Amino acid sequence: MAGHSKWANVKHRKARVDAQKGKIFTKLAREIIVAAREGGGDINANFRLRLAVQKARDNNMPNENIQRAIQKGTGGADGENYEQVIYEGYGPAGVALLLEVLTDNRNRTVADIRHHLSKHGGSLGEAGCVSWMFVRKGMLIVKKEDTDLGEDDLIMIALEAGAEDVDPEGDSYNITTLPEDFEAVKKYLQEQNVPVSVAEVTMVPQSTVVIEDPEVAARILKLMDALEDLDDVQNVYANFDIPEELLN
Repeated sequence: MAGHSKWANVKHRKARVDAQKGKIFTKLAREIIVAAREGGGDINANFRLRLAVQKARDNNMPNENIQRAIQKGTGGADGENYEQVIYEGYGPAGVALLLEVLTDNRNRTVADIRHHLSKHGGSLGEAGCVSWMFVRKGMLIVKKEDTDLGEDDLIMIALEAGAEDVDPEGDSYNITTLPEDFEAVKKYLQEQNVPVSVAEVTMVPQSTVVIEDPEVAARILKLMDALEDLDDVQNVYANFDIPEELLN
């Protein structure tokens, strides 16, 4: 699971400047719209919507924006007809890439993705070429600097909460859960005053590609940035493992 947790840490380590907020809010709104359209506007009865709303709140999205997106989803507003698509491919050094997309123009989206993959040394693959390498999991990241708990104590609390695994890695503890246990584990950690910096249901690689060449590592991270910066791309998952010292 090192590949995803490394990227999750890199993403959330970066400062989000105000100019980027509009793009972040646009992606969050799309996810809320689609979740509400598929499962209804009640967050208590719609797991996907509940996760989308929580992610929006974690990113300081105004509540009025959240409610407007829910209303668009449940009301079937014109111009919000997003299609869910999964794209798969490869980055430098054969790193597997899995992209979750919400788009109203598939031709535009695939052209944009193919362009950035080609520019940064990657390629688009056939459906199913890498998806088998990933499994959906709940992931919660606790920064070591944010807690006074020792490793053994944190592991004990996480396992008591119902977590599957705790992986001490670099400057953080990466806690994984089954998707259906994610909310219960997160709630238990909050009740125990464990500070969680990242909490999401994500795709975790079952095997990783270790990257030790600084130039290759830089190319991979630039590609990940470029793909995530596309409006239609909601999430990018990869199975690279870049050593912490190289990231730093």
